[in-house]
Amino acid sequence: MAAASLLSLSLPKPTILIPKSTASTITTPSVTTFTETLDQKFGRKGIKFSEFDGTQIAELTVRNGSSLKLQLNNAHVTSYKPKVNWKDNDGFEEVLYTTSAAKGGIGLVINYADDNSTSKGVDLSEWIVKDADSDSIDALQVELSCTTSGTLDITYVISLYALSMATAVIIKNNGRKPVDLKTAILSHLKSKNRGGTAIQGLQGCKYCTQPPLTSQFEILSPSEAVKPEDPAWFSLGWEPEKKGGVWSVQDLPLTILKHKVSRVYGAPLEERLKEFYNTPPSKYETIDQGRELFFRVVRMGFEEIYVSSPGSVSEKYGEEYFICTGPATMLAPITIEPGEEWRGAQVIEHDNL
Repeated sequence: MAAASLLSLSLPKPTILIPKSTASTITTPSVTTFTETLDQKFGRKGIKFSEFDGTQIAELTVRNGSSLKLQLNNAHVTSYKPKVNWKDNDGFEEVLYTTSAAKGGIGLVINYADDNSTSKGVDLSEWIVKDADSDSIDALQVELSCTTSGTLDITYVISLYALSMATAVIIKNNGRKPVDLKTAILSHLKSKNRGGTAIQGLQGCKYCTQPPLTSQFEILSPSEAVKPEDPAWFSLGWEPEKKGGVWSVQDLPLTILKHKVSRVYGAPLEERLKEFYNTPPSKYETIDQGRELFFRVVRMGFEEIYVSSPGSVSEKYGEEYFICTGPATMLAPITIEPGEEWRGAQVIEHDNL
């Protein structure tokens, strides 16, 4: 099955592009000719390869001006600026929160289920460009392949459209033994202020306090994400997060993210043993009331949804607020048998225009 066939199930129009298969291994050229070679092989209208401070970057721009930036060496999406209003020059807004140290943005996280350390996890430190494709200049796509993941064959496909972007992962086990993985696509989304930040669409879902997966892109470490907030910042009606392993139900239509939370929305493990059980919705909306922007996050393949907000800790990183969210499989690891593959994807879409 083609690498992007997963996306064709429910991605927004236009039709998803199918990357061309690549039988031969791509040899990474020297730094001095790296971007020039990429442009010769994969460059086309709307897809540009460049270098900044020794980091190779792919820049994608579709016809209406929506754009994204992707660091090639670590598959890190550091910028997504869609057109969100009809103004000619300033109709674009940065969606992602990325620090000067290149933390945040959108990152793919894959950890072995029996290991919580970054040193022994799946090594995602080096990627190569495997293919690129376009449909006119209304849909663009770059396909990356990880060269440092051992017996795992990992393909990561980043797509840009006029009103959406998508990131999809395909993991194949080329080893002789099954592998158990915890994985997520975590997006750090920018918001103008704390009080106007929320998520809509999770009413009725069960959740529990859970630290995020360890990642090279994390702004808050797992321990910092679940550390109780300073009592000096408590406000009327605020209740502290429950301890890990204690399940609650989202009663209200809005999940207010003014204070610190770190949650997994999904079904408790004991419920998953039943023939039928409730799963989180396939999509939900992030709300940035300060900028009057709404974005839908769509999950495919993943069993859970991760949501976190930094609360008062955000002031360490600047005036703007941010949240971290995305599809995840954290509580019950996925098992990939030898010769088999697993697929998952996230789409961020909007109709702010």
